[in-house]
Amino acid sequence: MNSDEIKNCYQVLDKIINDNSIPKNIRRAANNAKKELRSGDGDLTVRATAAIECLNNVNDDPNIPIHARTEIWNAISILERLTLED
Repeated sequence: MNSDEIKNCYQVLDKIINDNSIPKNIRRAANNAKKELRSGDGDLTVRATAAIECLNNVNDDPNIPIHARTEIWNAISILERLTLED
């Protein structure tokens, strides 16, 4: 189940990363979250928590488009489920 959730999270993060209508700092945060999730350091809970932190740092940005905020919330929701399952 975790691998499906991780793949789903990667898809959401890739959607943010590849959307040029989203400001660069937000795309960078999504990329950093993806890197944190992929890193081999620590267990899945630690990596997912680090990825959530990356996304939370830009979630309150006033320049974030509504569709990007929704995608960030989707990614955070998936990551939070990963922290509960592990």
